[in-house]
Amino acid sequence: QSQFVESGGGLVQPGGSLRLSCTATGFTLDNSPIGWFRQAPGKEREGVACISSRGENTNYARSVKGRFTISRDNARNSVYLELNSLEAGDTALYYCAAERGRDGGSRHCWLEVAAYVYWGQGIQVTVSA
Repeated sequence: QSQFVESGGGLVQPGGSLRLSCTATGFTLDNSPIGWFRQAPGKEREGVACISSRGENTNYARSVKGRFTISRDNARNSVYLELNSLEAGDTALYYCAAERGRDGGSRHCWLEVAAYVYWGQGIQVTVSA
């Protein structure tokens, strides 16, 4: 019943890379900004990266800027997150999420949890030596 299928997580060493994929089920993404969020034990869920409906704009958390890259392929109804130069502090459960679609989409996105209504189940990323 999850509205996304997530894949690509796993265990990697510090400095390694992963590519997370998220494909929507039961709805289309072309009119929705998409975000990636993460939550570590004992921590609040935080925004990592987001991308506007057609990729015009992206935003990143300071902690990942320059290391992570978000992208989307609306023809495949999918969004991706490339995680590079991974650090132990990146260990978390990662969620993709979509804002509610709107006519014509949106040229903006933001990293606030409350803005998103469709969520994946989460996929584990563990960075450990």
